[in-house]
Amino acid sequence: MDSDKYLKGTTTVGVVCTDGVVLASEQRATMGNFIASKTAKKVYQIDDLVGMTTAGSVGDAQQLVRVISVESKLYKMRRDEPMTIKGVSTLMSNVLNGNRYYPMMVQLLIGGVDKNGPSIYSLDALGGSIEETKITATGSGSPMAYGVLEDQYTKDMSIKEGTDLAIRAIHNSMKRDSASGDNIDVVVITKEAFTRLNPEDVKLKRESFN
Repeated sequence: MDSDKYLKGTTTVGVVCTDGVVLASEQRATMGNFIASKTAKKVYQIDDLVGMTTAGSVGDAQQLVRVISVESKLYKMRRDEPMTIKGVSTLMSNVLNGNRYYPMMVQLLIGGVDKNGPSIYSLDALGGSIEETKITATGSGSPMAYGVLEDQYTKDMSIKEGTDLAIRAIHNSMKRDSASGDNIDVVVITKEAFTRLNPEDVKLKRESFN
């Protein structure tokens, strides 16, 4: 199978806010033109205040989630403090780069809140890591998502405003990208908590955009 096909069928979004970060994705998983799942999980909790979104091969993504979750817990046990978001991103980058000759077909967003504040990093399949200071999107629906994000993002955006923007961006990408669809999964991370929004609340917000 062409490796390019692994990279299709997802829209994920990250928004950096003054008091935290928002990570969101739609929940459709595809195999070519076949919709394999309508409830695929693409936003994972890595540590208490760290989340990761995945686009690409499901198997590769799940393996990476297991690896980085264990490494984060071991670090906390040894150092008696959580790994920073930059530290998690660097570790994941090293794992991906170490597999560059047999690359894992994924695009990742790692975001959360640590002692340095809120931050999000985007990573490619070969381990390239970029700190995203405002907004970011990955996957086949990202061009449509970026249209909304770049048009409506404002400096010093609150978590509530960032949540509305992330949902709107995913909602609009689902209208034009056939490989993105069904439900929207939204996670809000502040210095107090990692919170996955109620699907019904997200649905009501989506309906208000129509």
